Amino acid sequence: MKFSEYSKMDGFDLALLVKNKEVTPQELKKAALEGIEKLNPVINAVVSTVPELADEEIQAGLPEGPFKGIPFLIKESSAQAAGIPVNLGSRFGVDVSTPQDTNLMTRFRQAGFVTVGTSTTPEFAFNFSTESVFSGPTRNPWNTNLSAGGSSGGAAAAVSAGIVPIAHANDGAGSIRQPAAVNGLVGLKPTRGRIPHGPFRADILNGLSNEFAVTKSVRDSALLLDAIAGPDIGASSWAESPKRPYFSERENKPQKLKIAWMATPSNGALVDNECVEALHRTVKICQDLGHELIEIAPQINAEEQFQATMRIWASSISRSIDKLQAGLNRKATADNIEASNWALYQYGQTLKASDLLEAYEFNNRVSRTVGEFFTDYDVLLSPTIAQLPWEIGKLNANDPNLDATQWTERMMGYAPFTNLFNTTGQPAISLPLGWSSEGLPIGIQFAGRFADESTLFQLAFQLEEAQPWKNRRPSLLEEMQEVR
Repeated sequence: MKFSEYSKMDGFDLALLVKNKEVTPQELKKAALEGIEKLNPVINAVVSTVPELADEEIQAGLPEGPFKGIPFLIKESSAQAAGIPVNLGSRFGVDVSTPQDTNLMTRFRQAGFVTVGTSTTPEFAFNFSTESVFSGPTRNPWNTNLSAGGSSGGAAAAVSAGIVPIAHANDGAGSIRQPAAVNGLVGLKPTRGRIPHGPFRADILNGLSNEFAVTKSVRDSALLLDAIAGPDIGASSWAESPKRPYFSERENKPQKLKIAWMATPSNGALVDNECVEALHRTVKICQDLGHELIEIAPQINAEEQFQATMRIWASSISRSIDKLQAGLNRKATADNIEASNWALYQYGQTLKASDLLEAYEFNNRVSRTVGEFFTDYDVLLSPTIAQLPWEIGKLNANDPNLDATQWTERMMGYAPFTNLFNTTGQPAISLPLGWSSEGLPIGIQFAGRFADESTLFQLAFQLEEAQPWKNRRPSLLEEMQEVR
């Protein structure tokens, strides 16, 4: 199969070709590796490839999952696989590995994916731009002078460029939705407890973080969630199961929804005019589809939420670095850890247990307020991020002039709409419904009630039909038609 053909297809279509024996998993693997060879020198989205392990998976016989034979990348964090070292985007974290697959990785394999490599992440996944001292910058296929977002920027750039149709991603403050938005993809953050985190870790970031993927189509996201959702053994909590498969929601148009919409984030960050215009166009589309749209937003204490997020992130990074020091027998210093994370590490070392408990109290107040808001509204609509994609270097995590607070404020000013739903645990999805005057994708976010991905999928399927994005391709692919 030619890469030019392979790169246009989503996972569903490619899996159908495999099922009908029109193409083999080996041929798809070859197309993915050829895409990496041609495109990765330009976008820098893939850290490592594992062709031998991919061959072993195929030769051993792939499970009859919905994505049988589909090439796949895992992000350099969380969904670790036995035999595949990761680096956590860090000089300090080089060659971290696990003795067995995480439970999530086991489910990815059961879905039929063939892992061909790992994707880039900023150091310790704490940046909305994937550019680290260790790996260098990951570039946006729509304009390679711009960032691919973060922290799942490598995953998003690879899917946008057609290297793989689906890639693992995770989201602790917007790290699935934000890179999906700037790369023209579908980015779902599932409900807290929907996706397994075991067996090595409990809730990541004390429940702020969620595992999933970035995809080209709504159907791929729905089919994948059906395949991998559900608690693993020993999980402390889990989300209520849906009444029917998410994939079936493509056949169920939503009833008239009461949709709230907001153009201004709770922290008052400035929003680019083109993002606001894309939001207004989406409001009009939703109205034309028969839904009720009301401009209103939950009123929360943004400063308390910010403090809670920063404390949880800093304590998590601090604990992770201490574990790496012990496990790898390495000494963490300002010379092998980027300045922002070094500042967060030092801040985390000063936090007391009472500080963390206070953060949970802050988040509880926010969650109760937002939960009450959603008793009156089915969905909350907003831009996914506040700005068009920033240039490489504008979110420099190695800037020694920023302390922990200043760095976190800078990130949250760029993407101020997403982390609210990490706090509340509600599902939220970014869809590529807007486009700038220069042809850059603009993501629009839809958040739903806790454990109600079904309504989000119904609406997303409806919007994908009303405002299709399938035939929009990054300029990089148009410039490289000769890739095979």
